[in-house]
Amino acid sequence: MEPDLFTAAAEDRQEKDPSSSPLAVRMRPRTLDEVVGQQHLLKPGSPLRRLVGEGGGGPAGPSSVFLWGPPGIGKTTLAYVVSKATNKRFVELSAITAGVKEVRAVIDGARRASGGFGKETVLFLDEIHRFSKAQQDSLLPAVENRWVTLIAATTENPYFSVISPLLSRSLLLTLEPLTDEDLRGLVHRALTDERGLAGSVTLAEDAEAHLLRVAGGDARRALTALEAGAGAALDKGEAEITLTTLEESVDRAAVAYDRAGDQHYDVASALIKSIRGSDVDAALHYLARMIDAGEDPRFIARRLMISASEDIGLADPTALPTAVAAAQAVAMIGFPEAALTLSHATIALALAPKSNAATTAIGAALEDVRKGHAGPVPTHLRDGHYKGAAKLGHAQGYIYPHDVPGAIAAQQYAPDALAGKRYYQPTRYGAEARYADVVEKVRERLAEGGRGEC
Repeated sequence: MEPDLFTAAAEDRQEKDPSSSPLAVRMRPRTLDEVVGQQHLLKPGSPLRRLVGEGGGGPAGPSSVFLWGPPGIGKTTLAYVVSKATNKRFVELSAITAGVKEVRAVIDGARRASGGFGKETVLFLDEIHRFSKAQQDSLLPAVENRWVTLIAATTENPYFSVISPLLSRSLLLTLEPLTDEDLRGLVHRALTDERGLAGSVTLAEDAEAHLLRVAGGDARRALTALEAGAGAALDKGEAEITLTTLEESVDRAAVAYDRAGDQHYDVASALIKSIRGSDVDAALHYLARMIDAGEDPRFIARRLMISASEDIGLADPTALPTAVAAAQAVAMIGFPEAALTLSHATIALALAPKSNAATTAIGAALEDVRKGHAGPVPTHLRDGHYKGAAKLGHAQGYIYPHDVPGAIAAQQYAPDALAGKRYYQPTRYGAEARYADVVEKVRERLAEGGRGEC
């Protein structure tokens, strides 16, 4: 770490008066062994162990790494531990405030330190997903030539937010959400540790359970809530943080949903899969999460329209009109009233009979086309309206279906290579059972070349 004069002064003040720092800062692990959770990343020989010097260097030196996970589960903490434990030069940047100029300055400094003093540089770049493609490109030479070892933290899926050349030159480490047991151990440590609350208060059992619910797997939120509860209890002259005190001092937990990030796609996916699975209650839960997070109602409505065709289709022909009507309604009324319309459509789709026959039918047809299974359009189906078409035989022999009883003309419609191919395989669910009966009779009539009503 290379702090400026003001940062150094602030750190010196925090060391002399730890209580001036938030509890979450004071309780930061000092070694990898103190890290809560993420044990799958901390095994002997792991990239993080090697970054702090537990391993060799040279051609088998530590690789650059991406730390991917939701907020509050230890990305910055891991980088902080590395900064304290490594004997390498450590520089920290945030993509929120830094740009290409700052990145290049770090890289130039790293090359000088390496060439002049043989000192390796570790660059911690927080919120890397906020960097543009050009800004990320500026890191490539340094990572590829190992002028710096990059530790990049992101809350968004790197496959969407990080350029592939940079990702391919690094290891992607996925941090797992902290369990209640992980957070419980952290809270107990904070209550008794000299760096934390040093035994000044205790935590009631029901208050602890509420604290874990409020935290939602976020260590920073857990410690912040604990600190707020402890402060309220001490102000009252109480030695225990009760449930009432904790509830008074802590607001409701923020919904784990980022409209611009990974949760956007995960929760939307869960909504559609719950509708597909006919679990109306789970579908309403995910819908509520999206609404509470301020998701664009038009995005939700678009997903419902897709679901109506993808997962319901002709099993309930009213599903798509319902979804389309919902989309039109939310576009006109917006939130908060749009929540009612989206709930209406979500319930209707979740409880509708399901069929993916339309989905699989077009999928199979597209697969054949992409494999080159096409062939020329039968001559009698070709356009015969232009001059000279008759000389080519186009439209000759075409039977107009409305001229025959039942309006089913027994003639070949598919190209020769696909004659008799069956793409649509209707189910017997809901209204599609009727279509299954119809398509069976129609195919028989077309195959046998008969005439008459269906």
